[in-house]
Parts: sequence; C-alpha cells; structure tokens
Amino acid sequence: MLIGNKKIGEPSMSKRDLYEVLGVSRDASERDIKKAYKRLAMKYHPDRNQEADASDKFKEVKEAYEVLTDPQKKQAYDQYGHAAFEQGGMGGGGGFGGGGGFEDMFGDVFGDIFGGGRRGGPQRAQRGADLRYNMELSLEEAVRGCEKEINISTLTECEVCDGSGAKAGSSSQTCGTCHGHGQVQMRQGFFAVQQTCPTCNGRGQIIKDPCGACHGEGRKNKSKVLNVKIPAGVDTGDRIRLNGEGEAGERGAPAGDLYVQVHLKDHHIFERDGNNLHCEVPVSFTLAALGGEVEVPTLDGRFKLKVPAEMQTGRMFRMRGKGVKSVRGGATGDLICKLVVETPVKLSSRQKELLRELEESFGGEEASQKHKPKSDGFFNGVKKFFDDLTS
Repeated sequence: MLIGNKKIGEPSMSKRDLYEVLGVSRDASERDIKKAYKRLAMKYHPDRNQEADASDKFKEVKEAYEVLTDPQKKQAYDQYGHAAFEQGGMGGGGGFGGGGGFEDMFGDVFGDIFGGGRRGGPQRAQRGADLRYNMELSLEEAVRGCEKEINISTLTECEVCDGSGAKAGSSSQTCGTCHGHGQVQMRQGFFAVQQTCPTCNGRGQIIKDPCGACHGEGRKNKSKVLNVKIPAGVDTGDRIRLNGEGEAGERGAPAGDLYVQVHLKDHHIFERDGNNLHCEVPVSFTLAALGGEVEVPTLDGRFKLKVPAEMQTGRMFRMRGKGVKSVRGGATGDLICKLVVETPVKLSSRQKELLRELEESFGGEEASQKHKPKSDGFFNGVKKFFDDLTS
C-alpha cells in the first residue's frame, strides 16, 4: 500500500545525492562504498553518538549503502535518480497496466510459497551473530565496579580483503545465471516459480578470484583481547553489551554484539539479596545476656553495633545505607545482621563447674521460668499439644 510516494512501513529516502551522502565518487568500487559506509556508520550510530541528529544521519547513510551495494537498485538510481524509488519509478507504472502480465499479478503470491518473491532481489548480507561471554565477579568487584580483560575467539573481518572475500585488486562480479537478481525462474505448468539461484546462493554476486587469506569467506577465526568496564552495582543476571564486538557480518555487513553475562561468586561473609546484604554475627552468651558491643563487618570497614542485654539468638539488626547501590540508581540498600549466640566448646573442669553453679543459682522451677521465657513458652505449648491429643 502506498501513501503519497512512500510505502507504509518504509523509511523515506534522503533527497541528497546518495554518493554525496557516503562521500564517494560515482565510479567508486563496491569496496570503497563499504569502507565509507563503515566509517560513517560508526560515527553516527546512536549507541556511540548522542547528538540529536545522529539517528537521522545514520539512517541516511544506511539507505545510501543499501541502494549503492545492490546492483539492480544502483543501476536504477544511476539512471533515474530518486524517482526510481517513488511510485511508478524504475520505468514502470502502477496497477496491472505497467507492462506486466499474468505473472506480475501472481508472481509475488506464488513466489512467497515456492521460495521467495519475484521482486525480492538478491539476498542481503547477514549481520554477524551476537556472542555471549560468562564472567564471574567477586562481590567487591561487582559493588565497586572494575575493569576486566577478556579473551574471545570469534569470526572477524578479513584484513586482507576488508571483508569482501575478493582478492586484492579484484571485486565480485554479477552472477551470470541470475544476472544479479539472486533468483531464477522455473516454469511449473501454468505458473512461473521463483527459486534461489544455485550458482550464487541468492547473493546476486560471485567471486571468481577469492582472497587467499580467507578463501573467499570475507571472515576469519581470530582471538582478540577486550577490556570490559564493569559498572558499580551489577548483580547476577545483569548483561553488559559491547556494540560491534560479536561475529563479523557477511561481505561487509555490520558485526553482531557481545553480551557479557555477570555471575557473582559466593562470599564468605555476605549474602546479597538485591541491594541488601545479609550476614550472621556470632556473639558469646555472656555478651548476649549482659549486653555490650560487637564488631560488625561492612563494605566500608568495621562498625561497632550495640547489643542490648538479654538478647536472644536470631535477633536481626538493620544497618541502613550499608548495603549496595544498584547500577540502575535509587537508594542504597541495607546491611541486615543476624546475631547468633555461640555455645562455648572444649570447656575445662572449672568452667563446667561454674556453669552448673550458674544453673543452680536460677533456683526452683518458677525462678527458672523467670530466667528462661522462651523455654517456659515452648514447654507450655508442648503440654497443651499433648493434652489436646488425649482429650
């Protein structure tokens, strides 16, 4: 469907001369056009350039590249200019009367069924695949941020042929079987069916003199070292994207991205829960009974926590702002300390005697219940449980 001179869903093409957009001459080779595109795409890519008009310039460069690297579109543009892509352009009219016949009416429908539309043209070079790298970080590295060096093995653009696959001094040629269309037509009774060209595999171009370094592939396996900046506050499951560091694309197409997947190692003191940190702090039963101070570790250093007298094991203390500041912003989390009363071990005879004296000093059953409120509540509950069972 057309509105004005533009198909619904298609970007409007820049009215500037496409050769001028890429900064190349009209007799520039395909390799020169690709080099110019890569340079400008890197300059104006929205992920790298935050200027207000960068996105529009990137689209303009991309549209120019897509036309000038497609033999059929380039020929039409050189002959008709921008009019070639407007309604009725490329020398044909709209509707059923522009020189087309029965095949024009049904070619697109049956072409899709039997392997590609009649007017689909050659297949575009595939963008490179995205890659994933699993990175383990310590809690300290994740909380404070750091820089890591990683080594990855991936398909990179061949430096000898600049990704074209053709030997230096040569270039790809239009396929003689499909004449650059990427498809061939086969008659099956009443209908003409489109199929991918078996000679060029739908590319529309063939390389007669391939590059010796990459054997015509345009890409080679290579190890490369990357420095990855880890922002402060990352957590397990977070991903860091490195634009253009994935596999190189086919025949000069854009490279994929590299995703660094973060996983936090277990810590010997802290356990992370979102922006909060948890830890257990052992205290002696003397300190728990009489109260006092205990030293608690935090990410910022040691901190003295006041322990109230008669504290029971499992008591939780929240230290606000001593947790983690998320990479996504917002308030810093808390440190939640669980105090655990530690039972002494390897007691001497004298220490055991003193403990027995302490137990005897609590007096009879009523006095014992006064000093042990949890035991009193527990055993009363047990008694009621068994009474209910027998009643």
